[in-house]
Parts: sequence; structure tokens; C-alpha cells
Amino acid sequence: MTNKISSKFEFTNVVCTSLDKKFDDFEYCYLKSVNRSYKYISLKVNLFKTPITKVKFRGILYKRFNGYRPFMFDVTVDACRFLNDTKTSPVVNYFFEFFKAYSNMNHTCPFNHDLIVEKVTIDLVNFRVTKVLPFPEGAYLLETHWIAYDTNRAVVKIYGTIS
Repeated sequence: MTNKISSKFEFTNVVCTSLDKKFDDFEYCYLKSVNRSYKYISLKVNLFKTPITKVKFRGILYKRFNGYRPFMFDVTVDACRFLNDTKTSPVVNYFFEFFKAYSNMNHTCPFNHDLIVEKVTIDLVNFRVTKVLPFPEGAYLLETHWIAYDTNRAVVKIYGTIS
């Protein structure tokens, strides 16, 4: 008889903030709980000054230890260059794979349409954080900053736990 240890990821919250309402605004941003085991995140940001040709992405991973503290990753990339060749940043690509298939952001610049991430389920995230690159148990926050033309335009915070 062998003992099998398994981890489980669960979304706990998502918060989307537009920092420049003349440039962009969130039409919706939510965590939907269909039942005890099926939850997903969806968001849509309306872009008002298209086409957008210069975008940077900053991702910071936090883990909760008496408040959220930086944990492992704090990366900034030129999103247009990254989308042209995703091998240029393995760390960003790891996180991009979480939502690439659920999004219309999977092409190179320019962006001349609203950006949508639809129904990212815990199943995919659970697989990536427990099997692909296992993370220790705890509460996490992935904070993403979306920077266009060298101005921080939006922040998306995704909270979750691994137990």
C-alpha cells in the first residue's frame, strides 16, 4: 500500500483596477463559483485608445507570511516582444500558459480590440502549480501590472491557496 500526497489549488478572489479610466476600464472582472469544485475567473477590459503598440507586463508573486511578501518572482517584460517569441522569458511564459487558451491576447502587437480572459478554471491552474512547477502550501497573490506607453494603466490581482 502506497500513500499518495496531493495538493489542491483554489481561487479565493480576483480584483481588477483601472488606473486611467480614459485609457481603459474593466467591463467585468469576477470569480464565479459554480459549485464546490468548479470555479473560474473571467475579465474583460475595454481599451479606449487603440491601437496599442507599446505594452509592458509586470508580474509579482506574493506569498502570505503575516501579510503578503514577495515570493520567487518579480518580472517585467516588453509584452509585444514576448508575444513575438514566448521563449524569451520562461518565467512569464509559465504564467502566460495559465490563460493563453482562454484569452484573445495570444497574438503580437498591436492590440486594437478589447481584451478578454474567459473562464480560466482551477483545473488548469491546479495542474500547473502542483505538477508542472510545484509550489508549497499557502496563500498566494499574483499581482499583474499592465503598462502601456510607460504608464501603469491597470492592475489585476489574483488570490489563491494551495492546500
